[in-house]
Amino acid sequence: MNNFFELIEKRESCRRYTGESIEKEKLIKCIEAARLAPSACNGQPWQFYLVTNSDIKSKLVKLTQASSKNASAFIVILEEKPRLQTKIVNNLKNQEYTQVDIGIATSHICLAATELGLSTCILGWFNEDKIKELLNIHLSKRIRLIISIGYSSNKEPSKKTRKSLDKILTIID
Repeated sequence: MNNFFELIEKRESCRRYTGESIEKEKLIKCIEAARLAPSACNGQPWQFYLVTNSDIKSKLVKLTQASSKNASAFIVILEEKPRLQTKIVNNLKNQEYTQVDIGIATSHICLAATELGLSTCILGWFNEDKIKELLNIHLSKRIRLIISIGYSSNKEPSKKTRKSLDKILTIID
C-alpha cells in the first residue's frame, strides 16, 4: 500500500483514458471504500450506480463531458433523503451534512481507485434529467456527482498547482 501522502499526491482528475476495461473487483472495491466512509449521524445518504455497459457509457459521455469518452466505467452518485436525526442536526447547525457526506464518500472512491492503479474525474456538469431517464432513476432522486473511472493515458501525474500553506492556514497558538 502506498503512503497516504504519496497517494494524495498521485490522485488527479483524468481527462484522457485508454479505454482499457477494468476488472469488476476493482470497481467494487472503490464502492466498498465509499460504503465505509463516515457520515453525519451514520446516515449514509448515498446510493451508487456503477455503469460499465458500453452503449450506456457512450450515452453518458454525451450527457456529461467529452473528456470522459474513453472511461471504462462511470459511478453515478445519488443523494438519499436524510434520516430524521440528520435533518434535525442539519437544522440545528444550519449545515447540509448530506452533501458533505457525499463529498467524503466521493473522495474515498477516488483515493481507492488511485490505490488500485486507476484514474478518476469527478464530474459536476451533466444533464441530470436525461441521465435519470437513461438509468431509470426516479425523478424524485437527486444525482449529486458522477465519477468517470479508467486507466489514464498519461503515464505520470501532472505537477499540482495549489495555494501555498501560508495562504490557506491560520495557526492560533
